[in-house]
Amino acid sequence: MEKQREENGRSPRKRIVNILVHVFLAVLAVIWVMPIFWIVLTSFRAEPGAYTSTFLPKAYTLNNYVKLLTDRNVLNFPRMFKNTLIIAICSCCISTSFVLSVSYSLSRMRFKFRKPYMNIAMILGLFPGFMTMIAQYFILKAMGLTEGSSIRFGLIIVYSACTGLGFQISKGFFDTIPRAIDEAAIIDGATQWQIFTKITMPLSKPIVIYTIMTSFIAPWVDFIFAKVLCRANADQFTVAIGLWNMLQKEYIYQWYTCFAAGAVLISLPIAILFLYLQRFYVEGMSGAVKG
Repeated sequence: MEKQREENGRSPRKRIVNILVHVFLAVLAVIWVMPIFWIVLTSFRAEPGAYTSTFLPKAYTLNNYVKLLTDRNVLNFPRMFKNTLIIAICSCCISTSFVLSVSYSLSRMRFKFRKPYMNIAMILGLFPGFMTMIAQYFILKAMGLTEGSSIRFGLIIVYSACTGLGFQISKGFFDTIPRAIDEAAIIDGATQWQIFTKITMPLSKPIVIYTIMTSFIAPWVDFIFAKVLCRANADQFTVAIGLWNMLQKEYIYQWYTCFAAGAVLISLPIAILFLYLQRFYVEGMSGAVKG
């Protein structure tokens, strides 16, 4: 009885705390959603220019999207979108293969330089990637990958070559899978490749989805190295460079609303990828919990 009274006495306090927590989370949600809501409204704004006196547009139009997708003379957004999509898809496939292969090898296999490699990778991970940008540029220049259509190939190499160093998260997930499963498969005559593809991968859907998404998003949103490598090669520009050019002094008045429309369009592939892969992620997590 005394415990019930104490719980009843604390319940109003808990309710107040819960209300305050929910109000705080609601405010954070509004703060997080407001810029997205504003950029979507701006993409439909009929008034040109970067500055307006009201938050809501005075008139709405689809001309910003039409201009963005049809203009081929000043800023060719469709070509930039195609360049970025090709680079992101190729880099995603290569990076995912590298990360999962290295993670599985370090998790399941034992070899001489295993620990030194992990220590070196951890130390190198402390330094930001753009510190090697100049060296990478001159290496690619020596290979003839800084001019023309070869720029795409150069960017794919840069985005995917060093991804094997980012094995820590995937390796941690593979470590949670019991090694007894591998041993049972080996007794049945399975090779390491069969264990990796037919046993470990189906049990690792969450980390596979995570790796695919991060491997796709990184080249999709990168600006620094794409700008360094593309330079004045306008036909090889990515969407990040194109959106940046829309905010330049000579373009901002006529292209600012198109910039907002472009920001909305480049978010669509990421949103579609996430929505498509989310069900596999949930299925993998539920399977892991049942196991």
